[in-house]
Amino acid sequence: MSGEAKFLSIKTLIVWVVMAITTLALVVTASISLINQITNYKSKLIDQVNVYSELIGNNAIASLEFDDNIVEAENLKRLEAAPFIEIVHIYRANENSDPTFFASYNREGQAPAPQMWHRLEQLREPVLTGSHFELIKPIVVSQNTDDIVEQKIIGYVYVRASADILNELTASSIITTLTALVVILIICYFLTLKLQKALADPITDLVSLVQRVSRQRDYEGRAEKTNIKELDILAIAFNDMLDRTQHYLKERDRAEEEQQKLQTSLEEKVEQRTLALKEANQELIQTLEKLHQFQRQMVQNEKMASLGDMVAGVAHEVNTPIGLGVTASTMMLDRLTQIEKEFTDKSLKASTLSKFISEGQENLNIIYRNLNRAAELISSFKQVAVDQSTETNRVFSFAQLMDEILLSMRPKLKKFQHEIALHCEQDLFIETKAGPINQIMMNLIMNSIIHGFENKPQGKIDIFVDMVTPNKISIRYLDNGKGIPEHLRKRIFDPFVTTKRGQGGSGLGMHLVYNLVTQALNGSITITSEEGKGVEFNILFPVRKVDAETLAKSS
Repeated sequence: MSGEAKFLSIKTLIVWVVMAITTLALVVTASISLINQITNYKSKLIDQVNVYSELIGNNAIASLEFDDNIVEAENLKRLEAAPFIEIVHIYRANENSDPTFFASYNREGQAPAPQMWHRLEQLREPVLTGSHFELIKPIVVSQNTDDIVEQKIIGYVYVRASADILNELTASSIITTLTALVVILIICYFLTLKLQKALADPITDLVSLVQRVSRQRDYEGRAEKTNIKELDILAIAFNDMLDRTQHYLKERDRAEEEQQKLQTSLEEKVEQRTLALKEANQELIQTLEKLHQFQRQMVQNEKMASLGDMVAGVAHEVNTPIGLGVTASTMMLDRLTQIEKEFTDKSLKASTLSKFISEGQENLNIIYRNLNRAAELISSFKQVAVDQSTETNRVFSFAQLMDEILLSMRPKLKKFQHEIALHCEQDLFIETKAGPINQIMMNLIMNSIIHGFENKPQGKIDIFVDMVTPNKISIRYLDNGKGIPEHLRKRIFDPFVTTKRGQGGSGLGMHLVYNLVTQALNGSITITSEEGKGVEFNILFPVRKVDAETLAKSS
């Protein structure tokens, strides 16, 4: 298939359209006329067959009544005057049996036809069969019986007439119609050529002018007037367009000269402004870099401050069981010194030794329980600290991680009466980064305590943890605090946004949470809150779920 577009010229289009419409109209008209003529010819021939069959039947009545078939055969020979009648049969009608052959006529050269009385029903109307018409008509006589006129069929006449005259008339009509059609089309073709010249020549001249204007940019030429109204309007409009184009070009040349003068003076100003803009841009880049460094430092300080608070809590929390252990061990040393003295003086009594043993067991139990408690606290705090300082994946129980987080925050939480409820399956083991989750949950809890539960003695926090898909976990964090105002909620994750400006709040807590969720965990976080109705955080991030059985086998 050629890649070039194919176009028809207006000259060719006019000829094709006019000739196609004319040919179609003539063919349709001629076809309708020809069909009507052939139908009329056929109708006339059928009427002649009916008339002849009626006459033949009426002439045969006397012969049938007198049973004189010889006379009837002589009468039928008169049909030689009707050249289109080929065969005639006369049949006698019988009351209780089939009709019987009575007489016949065969035009010279025609082969005799078999008896046709068995086609009575089929040939009641003239039927065109091949090249001839066939018809069987009953021969009826009227009888008076008791003043009642009855019609009685005494026989049948079969007529076969030639259809050659119909074919000749049809062929003659077709030839005449085709001849007229060709003559009219030839005349129409020459008239179309004249119409084509009258329409196409002005259009061709206008196209040539347009091409010259387009290629040579010569706007001096003008379109000439024509005798066709529409083309004359088009030529006037095109001339107006050329006038306007010339005027526009002159104005453009004048404007270009002025612009050239202005451009010469503006180049120096643009160069000066460009230098100034470069200097300002460089200062802005340096300022932004310093701002980013400051922001990263503030985020790191926020992490270190959180870790420092946790260490202080560790020291305070571990101090209690160690202090109890030191007290119990001191009491043991004092009692041991007393027993040693009595033993040396040989004044040691069995009751004193028994009491010492009893007190020793009790103090050792106290020392063991508190040292074990201190070891558990240190282990939990150590795991939390390790999680905060590392970004590697590990397999852990989410419920156990939350217990460790709440345990590390107990020095701060025990100052309040707030309730924290965790809704999570105990056998939910996942593989992901525990450190970011640790930091996120601590920041959210501290945000609720500091901001949400401000001036509220007893608040409630609900944490719902569910696997929404086989490889994604959802954390819903809700509190019943005072909520977040709308103007603040829109910027809650922006850096340095806080309501505690000048009161120790840096405004980086929620910004850190957002960065940890979206960057460290490759997840998403959304917030829903109304002032006075608490806050809800929805956190979604990918994890790998680990079955408890698989974890037990691997360990």
